[in-house]
Amino acid sequence: MRIVMLHLLQEKPRHGYDMIKAIEQLVGGGYSPSPGVIYPTLTLLEEMGYASVQGEDGGKKLYTLSPEGQAHLEEKDNVAALQQVLRKFELRRQERPDADSPELQRAVQNFRMALHTRLAKGKLAREELHAIIDIIDRAAVAVERV
Repeated sequence: MRIVMLHLLQEKPRHGYDMIKAIEQLVGGGYSPSPGVIYPTLTLLEEMGYASVQGEDGGKKLYTLSPEGQAHLEEKDNVAALQQVLRKFELRRQERPDADSPELQRAVQNFRMALHTRLAKGKLAREELHAIIDIIDRAAVAVERV
């Protein structure tokens, strides 16, 4: 993940959320890294001297690739590792011909946000938890039957 994130910082400075979205696009929407993966990795890259915080915008840190990070990215082993990962991502994108469907991506994001928002409101009663599980299971069955 570190090498991919350095590659993305090479393209342009990014906030953590921008990094999540860029990785999701690289994979074709089939994977979206969690903030619990991205933000600690950005902090690690900063501590290693490979990235630096260029500034903050509305409380969001804007990360940029440092000269040390650029040198690390250009090391022979890292170039090969990055190419291998990018090839795997390309294969995943090709397996999903609908990955570029903005309507489908929007619907999945809406579902995720609704679930996240509901779970953030506090502990679910047992009945509420089972109701949500049933809704998700019914939706999965309906999608499989299409």
